[in-house]
Amino acid sequence: MSGGFITTYRAEDVEKLKVRMKNGVGSFKFKPFEYERLQEVLEAKRLESEIIGQKVQRTRCAAKATKQRSLLQQHRQVWSRECQRLQKAEEKAENDFLDFLEQIRPNSVTDSAIFSLPEYELFLARERESFRTATVHPVHQIRDDLQFRLVEIQQQKVSTMSSDWNPVMHQIRFLKDQQDEIVALLHTEYLDIEMEIMGLGLEKYLTSSSDNVTTAESFSKEILESDCPYQELKDSLIQAFHSLTEKYQNRLQSLEQQLQRTDRFCGWCHEDHDHFLFIVSLYTHDIPNHRELCMDMLLRLFPEKNRQELNEHNRIWDSQRFTQAQLRAVTQQCQRDQEELWVKALVTIQEAKHAHQQKLEVYRDRQHQQDICLKLREKLQQWRAQQEEVAKLEAAIAAREHQQKEARLKRGQEKEAAFRSQQTKEVRMFHLKEQKRREELQQRDELRLAKLRSLMEEQARRDKQRVQFRADMLEQRRMQRDAQEAERQREEKAREERLEALRNKVAVVAEADPERLMAETKAWRNQLSAKETELPRPLYNINTYTDTQIVSDPRMRVEQALREAGVQHSQYAREVLSIVKPVKPPRRDTKSLLQF
Repeated sequence: MSGGFITTYRAEDVEKLKVRMKNGVGSFKFKPFEYERLQEVLEAKRLESEIIGQKVQRTRCAAKATKQRSLLQQHRQVWSRECQRLQKAEEKAENDFLDFLEQIRPNSVTDSAIFSLPEYELFLARERESFRTATVHPVHQIRDDLQFRLVEIQQQKVSTMSSDWNPVMHQIRFLKDQQDEIVALLHTEYLDIEMEIMGLGLEKYLTSSSDNVTTAESFSKEILESDCPYQELKDSLIQAFHSLTEKYQNRLQSLEQQLQRTDRFCGWCHEDHDHFLFIVSLYTHDIPNHRELCMDMLLRLFPEKNRQELNEHNRIWDSQRFTQAQLRAVTQQCQRDQEELWVKALVTIQEAKHAHQQKLEVYRDRQHQQDICLKLREKLQQWRAQQEEVAKLEAAIAAREHQQKEARLKRGQEKEAAFRSQQTKEVRMFHLKEQKRREELQQRDELRLAKLRSLMEEQARRDKQRVQFRADMLEQRRMQRDAQEAERQREEKAREERLEALRNKVAVVAEADPERLMAETKAWRNQLSAKETELPRPLYNINTYTDTQIVSDPRMRVEQALREAGVQHSQYAREVLSIVKPVKPPRRDTKSLLQF
């Protein structure tokens, strides 16, 4: 029971324990325990676990940095394309502006504003150059200086004193404060110019949907003031305009109510909304992984907002844009329908006027033109007879054309039926050829399978014979080793007997020395000192590959690169991994002789 604790005691055991305690501690036999060595082992294990944790943390940081670099590279590509587009747009605008300046001519001699445009252009160029010299050039100079210092430090590989960097840090802080002041000043000027443009009152020149719809009142007023001889016709036209206007007003009112649920900037400020629209327009659908890149850039631009808020703002903006598109479509449709109805109303009123005028003329001349009416009636009857004859001839011609059309249709159906029957025969012949080819392929596969099975059975038989031969050879070698071991043991026993006889002859008769007998020997003391100085070893040996050997394998590096690129499951990755060879070729005895 030396390996555990005794948890149950009896009364006599307790008495025996008391007696042994009274007699002295020497009656107990304690085995010394090496607590210091255990503490060293524990510290070594703790240090090893800390090193492993640091490695894991470094791996996580490296993976995060790699992902961050990949995202930044993709962002850089998108923004480089945007910079190229902006440069082209700037060049085009400058060229258009220069063409405009070259084409304009003064209206008179007193028109001096045209002549002052080149001077104003030169003034703006000088002002832009002075602004660039005061703001951009210091930044480039400090950047070049820092790059030169960094290269110099890396080449010398020495650590400079912090006092040498204090003026540089002071200059960088001063430059950052100056840039912040310039940006704040430019932002203030931008807001002032925007307020000045908004204060020009251009909104009154814009036509809204409600103005387009209210034009129906002017249409109905013009119809009411028109000279129409029939009041019922005028009332029906006005009612049609009112019903059309009321229908579109209801639809536009519902759409405007949907737009009024959210403000113009979807609950954000003006600048944040403009930045959001610019970023969304920048990452178009033709860019790979545009949604993730757009969300990452929005999270970088708005660090105080989470992903859910950005998605909600995007959804509200899509809904608002869709409602505005519906509003424009309904407005255009309303204008189109009103214009069509207005044209139809004008034509109808004109026809009514013309019919009424004709009716009045007929009424006035009816008494004076009785003879003319009789002649006209006879002519009308003759015209009707002609019309009837023409109708009969047209009906006969149409009947003959119908019969010819039916005959052509019947011939076409017959041709189509013959063509379909021919296609059916060809399809049947094709199916028969395919069935024959499949049967030939099946017979060939069965012959190949039988051949492979016979080869595999022959190989298995040979392998079995080879294994049996190797087992026999091993058994023969084992018997030889057993015989040699028995011979060696007999020789060892004879040698020990001879040595024992010699030791008995030269044995020294020593006196009894109990203290020396119970004392520690020098070998034992040396062994104890060696155990104290012996370094702790691991509990067990690890017989496997090291991380250096695993990373040195080109297949591992290629697989890691494909995984970082996100294409490890593609056909391209399978082809690349099948081509890459290991550092050392595999042993020949590990290759299979079977051919599949």
